Amino acid sequence: MAITEAVENYLETILILSQKQPDVHAIDICSYLGYSRPTVSIILKKMKDEGLVTVDGDNHIRLTDAGRSVAEHIYDRHTVLTDFFILLGVNRDVAAEDACKVEHDISDETFALLKAHYRKLAGEAENKK
Repeated sequence: MAITEAVENYLETILILSQKQPDVHAIDICSYLGYSRPTVSIILKKMKDEGLVTVDGDNHIRLTDAGRSVAEHIYDRHTVLTDFFILLGVNRDVAAEDACKVEHDISDETFALLKAHYRKLAGEAENKK
């Protein structure tokens, strides 16, 4: 299975949920993303088959090293883009929504330069306080 935008969203969601609660279940993903249980189950099975997640006997979903790598990559993009947009003056909700759209399509080169510029601007803003 290719790492599609949908798979990236699922992996990012599992990462976010695992930071907030000890165990992640399919129903948690359904609630977070607003998807039906059958839809989530199909993608989870594919991600499990591809070695991106594991599901234990108690149906706890965990990221494998490969899945965590993808999830952290996307989550880093999401948080940096959101914070950058907020720094530019965009409303927090709009910034997060726009970051979700951009995080999957921006090139590594552009993101690295944007991240470096964001850090510089954020540091300057912090120094002004």
